[in-house]
Amino acid sequence: MSSPVETVEVDFITPRHLAGGGDPGWITVPLHRACGWSHGTDPLMARVILSSPDQRAVLRLEPDPDGQWWTLHHAAEPDRRPAWCTSFGARTPVELIAPVTDMLTNPAGAASAPSDPYEPLRQTGWSPYDGGFVSPDGTAAVERSGPPDDRGAWCLTVKLGGHQQVWQARFSEHAPAHLITAFTAALADPTPIARTDGAHRLPTLDPDLITIRRTDVRAVLIAGALEDRIDTLAARHTLPPATPKPPAPPKEHGRSR
Repeated sequence: MSSPVETVEVDFITPRHLAGGGDPGWITVPLHRACGWSHGTDPLMARVILSSPDQRAVLRLEPDPDGQWWTLHHAAEPDRRPAWCTSFGARTPVELIAPVTDMLTNPAGAASAPSDPYEPLRQTGWSPYDGGFVSPDGTAAVERSGPPDDRGAWCLTVKLGGHQQVWQARFSEHAPAHLITAFTAALADPTPIARTDGAHRLPTLDPDLITIRRTDVRAVLIAGALEDRIDTLAARHTLPPATPKPPAPPKEHGRSR
């Protein structure tokens, strides 16, 4: 007789911006293991600091009750882009931050990445208003400072009841547009976000604002999701094997006419 399949109770939550923060390891572990980012070794500090291999980018995860928990600083690039930064509040779902770090560490870079942060919102029913776009449920708004043709800063704010701030994401002036677009595309994605830590961690349980579908999922799938993600990101840095050149045809040694 086969043993019963072990399952885990999972909540699938929409909209994504109300799914809660999730597991920080979804971001930090792949950066270290798949992308070569180094980390500090001070066990007495309640924070994580990761540095990119070229030392131009630093990601900090630092619990701060009065500010942003996630901050990513990128140094200026000579003769190219000035320094820039982005930050995210504690309740920003990691599934929305991860596309930013994934795009940043992508060897292909911005070669073919979309670069209009508003386009994913237009395509999924977000409504334009003076200064930006607001989500269909009215709880999230994306705004940009400065005129449309300027390199102004971007800000997304999630609020409940029009005044209770849940979390905020900020992209400074000069932040690459394709990274901001990766964020807004993940924000607008209708795919539910999975959570295994219970509904008590969600910012709201109001059924008019949030949908929770609870189901049992095979434990092996939950346990293997992070490893699958690491393997996928690591594969981007693996060069395909060189195609061997065909052998040269043998030389003819006969007399020419």
